[in-house]
Amino acid sequence: MCGIAGIFQINGPIARAQDKIKNMVGQLFHRGPDECGFYFDYPIAMGMTRLSIIDVAGGSQPICNESEDIWVVFNGEIFNYKELRVLLEKFGHRFKTSSDTEVIVHSYEQWGEDFIRYLNGQFAISLWDRKKRQLLLARDRLGIRPLFYAFFKNKLIFASEIKAIFAEGSINPEVDFSGLNDIFTFWVTLPPRTAFKKINELPPGRMLTVDHRGVKETEYWDIPFQADVSDKKTTILQEELENLLTDAVRIRLRADVPVGAYLSGGLDSSIITALVNKIHRNKLKTFSVNFTDQAYDEQFYQETLISQLNTEHRSMRVDAVDILRHFHRVVWLAEKPMLRLAPAPLLALSSMVNGDGFKVVLTGEGADEFFAGYNIFKETRVRCFWAREPEADCRPLLLSRIYPYILSQQGTLNPFWQAFFKRHLQETENPFYSHLLRWENTAKIRHLLSEPIKSSCNYEDQLARAEAYLSKLKEISSPLSRAQYIEAKLFMNGYLLSSQGDRMLMGHSVEGRFPFLDHRVVAFAATLPEDLRLRGLNEKFLLKKTFKKILPSVILQRPKQPYRAPVSKNLFGHPELEWIEAFFRPQTLEQYGYFDPTRVGILKQKIIRQQTPLSLVDEMAIVAILSTQLWHFHFFEDLNNKAEKLPEKQKIVDQREA
Repeated sequence: MCGIAGIFQINGPIARAQDKIKNMVGQLFHRGPDECGFYFDYPIAMGMTRLSIIDVAGGSQPICNESEDIWVVFNGEIFNYKELRVLLEKFGHRFKTSSDTEVIVHSYEQWGEDFIRYLNGQFAISLWDRKKRQLLLARDRLGIRPLFYAFFKNKLIFASEIKAIFAEGSINPEVDFSGLNDIFTFWVTLPPRTAFKKINELPPGRMLTVDHRGVKETEYWDIPFQADVSDKKTTILQEELENLLTDAVRIRLRADVPVGAYLSGGLDSSIITALVNKIHRNKLKTFSVNFTDQAYDEQFYQETLISQLNTEHRSMRVDAVDILRHFHRVVWLAEKPMLRLAPAPLLALSSMVNGDGFKVVLTGEGADEFFAGYNIFKETRVRCFWAREPEADCRPLLLSRIYPYILSQQGTLNPFWQAFFKRHLQETENPFYSHLLRWENTAKIRHLLSEPIKSSCNYEDQLARAEAYLSKLKEISSPLSRAQYIEAKLFMNGYLLSSQGDRMLMGHSVEGRFPFLDHRVVAFAATLPEDLRLRGLNEKFLLKKTFKKILPSVILQRPKQPYRAPVSKNLFGHPELEWIEAFFRPQTLEQYGYFDPTRVGILKQKIIRQQTPLSLVDEMAIVAILSTQLWHFHFFEDLNNKAEKLPEKQKIVDQREA
C-alpha cells in the first residue's frame, strides 16, 4: 500500500520537477512511511510513498521492465500476482523482484492496455510508456483505492489524495458548490466532480490515457447486475459462493508482514474473520471498536465469535467525546464534508492497530451492497408491493418489520410515516425510485445554508448528473438490482470505501483488504436470483445459508445493526471540545459563508436542550455543519501550515538524460 503522485507536461519539460514532486509526495507520508521513490523523464515526474507489505526488501518503486522503457508507481495490491507471474514467465518475461508491482509492467508489455483486465486487486496505477510517450492511470474496479487528477494548460497533475495536488503549487483550493450540494443530497460527490473546482476523481473501473493528443477516459469494468441470470440449484450456488469467498480471503492473506482482521460483531466481518482463522497459519489477531453508548455497542457479539474462534483480540472503547476529539483529523484526511461521525472511531482503531505492529487487516465491507443487506433494499421491495396493492392490510406490518418505530400504539401506520412512504409511490419505473425519499430527506439540511449557496442548489441538475453517471441503470430492469447498483456506485464508493475506509485506515498506515469486493465475488452476487439475495424481507439469504456452519446462531439470527457513532449533546459545553464552539460562533459562520448563523443557532440550542434523541435529519445537519467548517479551516485557512515529510529511504530514477 502506498500513496502516488505525478505531473505530466504534454508540451515540454516540467519546471522545478524535483521540488514539485517531493512537495506532493511529502503530503502522503501517512500512506507510506517506510520509503519513497521518484521517477523523472523530461515530460513526467512520478513519486510514491511506500507501506512495505510484499517483498519488503526488494519491492521498492518505481519498477520497470527489462528494457527500462515501461515504468510504474502504484498504490495497492495485486492479489493474483503469483499466478500472473507464472503465466508471464511462460511468455518469456524475466523478473528481478518478488513484488506484485513488477507483475504490472510485464502484464502491460504482454497485453497492452488490456492488462488491467487480468489484475485481481485494489489499486491506483500510474504507468509511463517511454516509447509511446504516454501516461496511463487506472483505478480498480470497485474504487477501493483513490485517484484524483487535474488537467489544465496541457498539464496533468494526479495523486492519491487531493492535498498532494495542491502541494504541486499550480492550483489553489476553490469550492465547487455543486459538489458540496451533492454531499448534502447524495452524501457523496458525483464523479468526476469533487468538492473542489478543477479537481476530478477518476471513477472506479476507469482508465485514463494521456499523450500529445490529450486525455482519454475509458471504462474497462462495471458492476454486472442482471436479475435472475443463474438457474443453478441453490446447493450448487452455495458451493460456488463458499469456494469463491474462501479463495478471495486466501489471496488477500498474501503478505510478508502480519495480517489481522477487523471484527464488528456483524454477519459480514464474522464470516471473513472465521474464514481467515480457518486459513491463517498463525494465531489470528482481531481488532474491534466498542462504544460506551449501549445503543451502538456490539461487544456481546464480538466476544461470542472470539470465544468460538479463540483469536487473540484487542478492542478499544470510545465515548462521544473521544469521537469528536478525532474528528478534526478525520476531515483533513477525508478532504470533504460528511454527514456522519462514524469514521472517527475507525481512525482511532487504525491507530491502535498500527501501534500493535500490524499493517494489514481484512474487513467485511461490500456484503451489504451485493448480497442486499441494507434496509433501503427491503423498503424498496415493500414500496413496490404497496404501489401494486395500495389497499393491502399488511402494508403497515411489512414496513414495521424494517422500522419498528413507525407504528402507532394502535398498530396502524403513523400518519406522518404513511405520507412519507407514499411520496413517489407510483414512480416504480423511475431509475432512482429506491433512493428518492432518502435523497429528499437528506436535502432538508440545505435549509441551514446561507442564501447565496442555497440559491446555487439545483436538484434537477443534480438528478441529471446522477442519471449521466449511473447511465447503466437503464439496462437494469429490477428495482432491487437498481437500488443495489446505486448504493454501490455512490454510497459505497464515495463514503464507505473512502471517508470511512481508505482514509481512516491509511491515516495511520494500515491497509484494509476486502474479500467481498473481489470482482469475482461481486459478479457472482450481482447475477444471483433476487430471492437468494433478499428472500421476502430476509437479507443476505444465500450468504447466511452458505456460512451458517461456521458461525454462532446468535450472530446469524441477530437483527441488522448498521455501524454508526453517536452524536452527543456534549458537542457543546465540554471543556475538551471548546474548539467546536469556535466553529459555531456567528462571526465564524458568517466569515466562512456556508451556513445561516441564525438557523444554525436554533439547531445548536435544540441540541443543548435535547430531552429525546435527535432526529436523523438533525444529526446529519449538525455533523454537516461541523465537518464543512473544519473542511474550510483545513483547506482554505491552514493549508500552508501543513507539514510535509518524506521517508528517509529513497529510490530515485532519472532518465532525463537517457
